[in-house]
Amino acid sequence: MSLRIYIILIFGGVLVSCNKDSKLEGEIAKIEADYTIERFDKAFSAAKPKDLSNLKQAYPFLFSKHVPDSIWVYRINDTLQDMLLNEVGTSFADLKDVKQDLTSLFQHLKYYDKTFTIPRVITLTNDVDYRNKTIITDSLVLIALDNFLGKDHDFYQSIPRYLAANLAKNQIIPEVTEGYAKKYVFQTQRKTLLDEMIYFGKLLYFKDIMIPFIPDEEKIGYTIQQIKWAEANESPIWSHFIENEMLYSTDSKLPSRFIADAPFSKFYLELDNESPGRLGQYIGWQIVRAYAETTDEGVMSILQKEPQEIFTKSKFKPKK
Repeated sequence: MSLRIYIILIFGGVLVSCNKDSKLEGEIAKIEADYTIERFDKAFSAAKPKDLSNLKQAYPFLFSKHVPDSIWVYRINDTLQDMLLNEVGTSFADLKDVKQDLTSLFQHLKYYDKTFTIPRVITLTNDVDYRNKTIITDSLVLIALDNFLGKDHDFYQSIPRYLAANLAKNQIIPEVTEGYAKKYVFQTQRKTLLDEMIYFGKLLYFKDIMIPFIPDEEKIGYTIQQIKWAEANESPIWSHFIENEMLYSTDSKLPSRFIADAPFSKFYLELDNESPGRLGQYIGWQIVRAYAETTDEGVMSILQKEPQEIFTKSKFKPKK
C-alpha cells in the first residue's frame, strides 16, 4: 500500500468518526431536559428570622431536625455568613453558563441511562467545606458555590495550594459529573494500585462520554501545563510502574503517592517536583480509554467491568 493511499484511508476514517460523533451529539442535544436552578443561597441571603419557616417548608432536606431554629436564626444574622453569601452572590450573579453545561450533562445521562430523571438542582453555601463541594442523589444535585470562587480567593488562603487550585467555577460541572460517575461505577475490590487506577480511570472516562465539551485538563483538574507534562511522560511513568512491580502491589502507601490529591506524584526521583499529583488516575484513564477503543463497549458496561479484564483487553501502550 502506498503512503498516499494509507494517509487517505486514515483521514477518511477520522472523518467518518467525527461525523458519527457529531450526529450523536446532535441527537443528544434534542433530548428534553426541563428544570430550574434553585438559588437557596440567594433566598437565605435575603431571609429574615421570620422567613425561616417558609425556607424550611420549601427545602426541608436542608434543615436537620437535630439543629434548633436558634442556630439558623444566628446564621441569618451572622456577619461572616453575610460576607460569604455576598461573595457568592457577586461571583455567581447568574448561572447561565453553568445551566447550559448542566443541561448537556443531563441530556447525555438521559441518553445513556433511560431510567435517569432530571433532579432538583439547588445552589447553597457550606462554609467552604471543600471536601463536599457537591452532593448528588437520585433526586437532588446540591452545589456549594462558596467552593468555586477561584483559586486565589481570600477565603482559600489557609487551604493547601494544590487543593485550592480546583476551587474554581470551571470545576462545577466536572464535580457534578464525578458524583454521578460514582453512582454508576462498580468493582468488587480496590486492593491493588491497578484496581485504584482503573477505578479512577472509569470515573474520568465517564466524563469523556457525559461532558465531551469539557477539555481533558478540566476533567481531571489539571492545568494545561500539567496535562501536557502527563501526556509527554506517559512512557517513563508506565515504565516506572512496571519495573518496580507496582501494578499488583497492595502497599497502602502507593495510593497516597499516585492516586490521592497531592502537590506532585511521589516517584522519589528528581522529576517529582515537575510532576502533577494523581498520575495513577491519569494512567488509569488512558487504560480505560484504550479498552473502550479496543472493545467498542458502551460506557455503562465498561463501568461494571473488573480492573483485570479492562487492563488485559485494553492492550494499553503508553504514548512514546
